[in-house]
Amino acid sequence: MRTTLTLDPDVAQKLKARAAAEELPLKEVVNRALRIGLNAVEKPPAKKFQVEPHSFQFKPGIDLDKLNQLVDELEIDEFVRKHVR
Repeated sequence: MRTTLTLDPDVAQKLKARAAAEELPLKEVVNRALRIGLNAVEKPPAKKFQVEPHSFQFKPGIDLDKLNQLVDELEIDEFVRKHVR
């Protein structure tokens, strides 16, 4: 099918450069680029990822103000385990 097509200068330059680099006719490079672009558009959009939040409750008796103290103690224990022989 013969069709007249007006290309933007930057697109025409890229197509000509690709055709020269691959030593292919411009027609083949244009058709291949159009196929790739059209196939990309036709693909269904990916399913949207959605996070479902979950409320983790602390058990009764845990003092939330002392959680940093617990972390510090665990880090000290780990340090002692690695460096004391």
